[in-house]
Amino acid sequence: MTTSNQSLVSQFIILGFPNLGGAEVLFFTLLSIIYIFTLSGNVLVISLICSHRHLHVPLYLFVVILSFLEIWYTGVTVPKMLMNLLNQKMISYVGCLLQIYFFHSLGITETYLLTAMAYDRYMAICNPLRYPSIMTNSCFFQLAACCWVVGFFGPLTQIILLSRLSFCHSNTIEHIFCDFTPLIKLACSDTSLNVTVGFAINSFLFFLAFVCIIMSYLNIMSAVLKIKTAEGRKKAFSTCGAHLTVVLLFFGSVGFMYVRLTNNSSDRVIAVLFTVVTPALNPIIYTLRNKDMRKAFMKIIILKSKSQMLKGDSSF
Repeated sequence: MTTSNQSLVSQFIILGFPNLGGAEVLFFTLLSIIYIFTLSGNVLVISLICSHRHLHVPLYLFVVILSFLEIWYTGVTVPKMLMNLLNQKMISYVGCLLQIYFFHSLGITETYLLTAMAYDRYMAICNPLRYPSIMTNSCFFQLAACCWVVGFFGPLTQIILLSRLSFCHSNTIEHIFCDFTPLIKLACSDTSLNVTVGFAINSFLFFLAFVCIIMSYLNIMSAVLKIKTAEGRKKAFSTCGAHLTVVLLFFGSVGFMYVRLTNNSSDRVIAVLFTVVTPALNPIIYTLRNKDMRKAFMKIIILKSKSQMLKGDSSF
């Protein structure tokens, strides 16, 4: 495609996974299974928390929002990846920009939701007596709303700058979904402002959240180490172990992907990690590494088993 006028660009081709060597069907099946597991796992987490009143506290209500985010976050990219594997590689210009916006908007919202969750754990462990009066329902909703607001406005500047670029060399995006860097590479106009602004915004948003999380956990560790009994320290650490695991997975992959000026061939692998693998692991982490969630899950399993047994007995 050779155009010098941005308004003439109506479609892009997402290259996707060009080196699968005939394993498209296998990869499609694997990706479909992971996606279904991610959706069902996050729906399960939401259902567990919503159906147990003793879990209606900020710690678990944040997890509900996180699971809700993961459902939409994966929905922005994974279905298009699956269509790509079926050789439906075309995406409209507007669709591409919308995919970029919602992908980054939801990603930034998740980043700051994880930050709010770190603050919640900090208050619960470092200020246990004041925690109920500080982390009220009003405070919870304000923190959650702030996360969504930051996510909504976070990528707007980059999207506006991207929409003003001209494309005249190629319409093939060398990535597995539409994203800022692959699209900027196709532009035939000056992109230095896009690169600089993108790096500045991503760095600021990422490091602000990361520093807040690090400060929260340094204070948590300091408070936990002051606990005299090993059982007390283990209990305190167990309340934030799942969250810390999710933070390391999410921030590690996202930081490597976006907080740098250059990109390389490993980007598609990293993109699969934080768009497909990490969201699939989160429900496992929050159900297996959290005692209250395990109890709620086992309670449902037991109730279903008893229900099946009663149905079996009534059939005789």
